[in-house]
Amino acid sequence: MKNRYNFLDNVRWVTVLLVLFYHVFYNFNALGVFGAIGGFADHQWQDIFCAMLNPWFMALLFVVAGASSRYALDTRTTKEFRQERTRKLLVPTTLGLVTYGGLLGLLNMHIADAAIPSEVPLLVKWLIAAVSGTGPMWFLQDLFGFSLLLLLVRKMADVEKVEGWLQRLPKWGLGVLMMGFLGVLWMASQSQIDNPSAAQGLLNLYRPAFYFVAFLAGYYIFSSERVHDYLAERAGVLIVAALVCGVGFCSEFYGKDYTSPEVVQGLWCNLFCWSGVLAMLGAFRRWANGTSPLAVYMTRSSFGVYVVHMAVCTGSCLLLRTSGLPVWAIYLLALAMTYAGSFALWEILRRVPVLNYCIFGIKSKRGQ
Repeated sequence: MKNRYNFLDNVRWVTVLLVLFYHVFYNFNALGVFGAIGGFADHQWQDIFCAMLNPWFMALLFVVAGASSRYALDTRTTKEFRQERTRKLLVPTTLGLVTYGGLLGLLNMHIADAAIPSEVPLLVKWLIAAVSGTGPMWFLQDLFGFSLLLLLVRKMADVEKVEGWLQRLPKWGLGVLMMGFLGVLWMASQSQIDNPSAAQGLLNLYRPAFYFVAFLAGYYIFSSERVHDYLAERAGVLIVAALVCGVGFCSEFYGKDYTSPEVVQGLWCNLFCWSGVLAMLGAFRRWANGTSPLAVYMTRSSFGVYVVHMAVCTGSCLLLRTSGLPVWAIYLLALAMTYAGSFALWEILRRVPVLNYCIFGIKSKRGQ
């Protein structure tokens, strides 16, 4: 068993780039999705980009994280794994929020028109803003909790025994297993609540039961080379299946809030999610399993870019929203500013002592 697979690294950084793309369109969506700035019209064709990405791309990141956790535990003790996850995941979501998250929090409060009373002390204002600026840190918070739970789960279900079972399973059995996990995922999706409040928006964002299933699937199933090869052999079919499910999903739910319980609990959403995950894994295993200087850089940088991007994206979108420019120009400029600004900010902050540890969990002074 290898402890690193190029195609999984490539899936991770490409998906992070899709997250940046998604958040520009999310900020301008007209579907009423929680926390967005708002659209340019009551109905916008470009909202289709959000609907085509949201059902599957974060589930994919959790699957990859689960597989990566297995490889990490193959080369680390439980204590080393826990310490590393604490530094890489918990530190940015605590110290990182206090030092950097307030920027996004202030932008979020501006969007929500929720000003802090002037008599509140400046430090308290910043802490309130920091909590409001959790943003993409939900992924790290979920992942940290899942990593700790994994240390308990793996004691009850040995991954090596599962690997041996996967090796003996016939190919048709692997296909049944893939479909069986769709059922588990669908059942986990039923944990959403239908309540028109901020609590619903947050639960629809964190989705702990749903994403924990995806994480465990990555750890126990999608860390197996046999499963990698199985998906790669069927990459073309999986891509077609994902496209068909995507069309079915959008036909059923286009124009609705794609994060609402009505949508995420539906069969079409879960079909599209799972087929998208399988298609991406199969396609990258078959056609993107190599590396290059660009891939090496992106593998190293994608985590930091993910951490800082939302403040850059939201700030850019707010600035451009009232610029008076044509809508197409606003989107293009927002995308350019989000990508360029996020990479630039990552490159700057990773070189700043103390901040690089607080925001990214980097120990070395040089940010390597």
